[in-house]
Amino acid sequence: MNRSMYFDYIEKKLNLLASRINSRGKLNILNFNIHSENFYLNFFNKLYGWNLKSLNSVTQNVEAIDLIDDSKRIIIQVSAISTKHKIESALEKDLLKKYSNYTFKFISISKNADNLRKKKYINSHNIKFIPEYDIYDIESILAHIMPLKICEQKIIYQFIQDELGDEVDIIKLDSNLAIIIDILSKEDWDNKGSITSKNSFEIEHKISYNSLDSAKKIIDDYKIHHTRVDKIYSEFDLSGKNKSSSVIGAIRNEYIKAKKTIHDDDLFLQIVERVKELTIKSANFVKIPVDELEICIRLLVVDAFIRCKIFENPEDYKYATT
Repeated sequence: MNRSMYFDYIEKKLNLLASRINSRGKLNILNFNIHSENFYLNFFNKLYGWNLKSLNSVTQNVEAIDLIDDSKRIIIQVSAISTKHKIESALEKDLLKKYSNYTFKFISISKNADNLRKKKYINSHNIKFIPEYDIYDIESILAHIMPLKICEQKIIYQFIQDELGDEVDIIKLDSNLAIIIDILSKEDWDNKGSITSKNSFEIEHKISYNSLDSAKKIIDDYKIHHTRVDKIYSEFDLSGKNKSSSVIGAIRNEYIKAKKTIHDDDLFLQIVERVKELTIKSANFVKIPVDELEICIRLLVVDAFIRCKIFENPEDYKYATT
C-alpha cells in the first residue's frame, strides 16, 4: 500500500466516524462510549506524540476537561458540539484555575472548526489558549497526517484499522478496476471483434486442459472481444503507468485466493463473482445495471484467461494479441 492509499483510508475512516458521531446528536465524547474515548486518546498520542490520559479515570464527571498530558502540560476537551459557547463554557470553569500553566485545546470530532479559529473568546482564567493553533478538527488533523512519511502514515493506518475494524463501516478505496469497468460499460459490445484462428485453437486447448465445461460457453461468447479489450487497456495505460497491469493483477489475485479451495468451472464462476464484488466495493464505482456489470466483468475475466493470468497453461500455450 502506498502513501496515498494509507492517507485515503485514514481520511475516509475518520470522516465516517465523524459522520456517525454527528448523526447521534449533540454528544460529548464521554457520552458516546468508553471505546470512543480510548480511541481518540490513543489516536492523539500516536499522532502528536502526546502522553494523554483520561481525567475521568482519575476524577469522575469532570467538566471542561476530557484528556490531560501532565508532561507537556496540555488539557483537552473533545466534543461533537462545535460552538463558541461550548468552548467559552469550558474556559469559564473554576477547575481551570488548577491548570493555569497548562495549554487548553479543543478538538471537534464531528464538524469543521474553521469558523471557531477566527473568533475571540472570553478566557476568564487566562489559561493558555490560541484559537488559531489550539482548535482542531478532522481537516486540521488530516493536514498534519498528509506530509508524514509513509512509515509514519502506516502506523496511524494500522492503529485505526486495529481499533475500528469494520465498526464504523467498510472503507472503500478508488480502484483502476472500477475505472475500466466504467469505460467498458460505454462500449457497444454488439459490435463484435475478431480473433485469429490460431488463438482460437490455443484457447480451446487451455479450456480443455483446465476441464472447463460451463465456463467454456462464457469464454466462447466473450473471447471474440479480446482484441478490443486489449486496445482499451492500451489506451487506458496512456493515463498512467501500471493502469492495466493493476486491473489484471487484481483479477489474478482473486484467482490465486480462490484456487486454494475450488476448481474447474466453479473456480471460473467464483472469480467472476469476486471481481464483481471488488468492483462494487470501490469508492469510484459508477453504478450500472447488474446485467451490464456482468458483461464487463466477464470481458475482463475471459481476457485474463486468454493472456495467461488465470488458470494453468498447457505446455507450449501460445498467447498473442491480434
